[in-house]
Amino acid sequence: MKREVLITIVNFGIFVELLSAIFGSIYFYKYKGTFLKFFCVLLWYSVINDICGVLIREYVSNYNAIIYNIYHVLNFTYLILLYHHYLNNKNYKRITLILCLTYFLIFIINGFFENYIYEFQRFPYIFAAFSLLVIIVFYFIEILNSERVLNTKGNLLFWISVGLLLYFMGNLPFRILRNYYLHLTDATVYFLVNFTLTIVMNVCFIIGFIWSNKKQQY
Repeated sequence: MKREVLITIVNFGIFVELLSAIFGSIYFYKYKGTFLKFFCVLLWYSVINDICGVLIREYVSNYNAIIYNIYHVLNFTYLILLYHHYLNNKNYKRITLILCLTYFLIFIINGFFENYIYEFQRFPYIFAAFSLLVIIVFYFIEILNSERVLNTKGNLLFWISVGLLLYFMGNLPFRILRNYYLHLTDATVYFLVNFTLTIVMNVCFIIGFIWSNKKQQY
């Protein structure tokens, strides 16, 4: 794939992320009094981080892993704690907390094997992504077994969960293949899949911001 095409795709992906952050800000009044208010901050952080990643790679150095390693720690930590906050089942909450603490431990230990500055922390990402999928399933189980299932269209957390679920269900297998079975995958295919999943995820976020009710029932 030509470099110009790759740059265009990256820029469009960042543009969609920017749109998601803008819609999150426009409809911030709907969820500003909830734990989800930090989600809008996370969206803006994602946009800024990706822009910085591109600029660093283009004009400063080929090594921009450090900013993504920091981003993933903050991103996964907030998302896991987000569901811990809204889950009602005590066992689910306990498991969620254990997964979060285990992720921190794995991230610290992995630093002895992969340099935080120059190398993307692969196994911590895979563990955190898998953990988040499990936690989202917990959330959907609770939704299906409660009256909240009647209000899914107007539930912002539901749409966020759908977006995250679709993204990581598609991203995780390719991430594992790219990390441990390089000879089986094409970098271009992984790039396009990840780009498509990013678009789908952010579209789900935007739908959630627009359709969600001001009075949320999480």
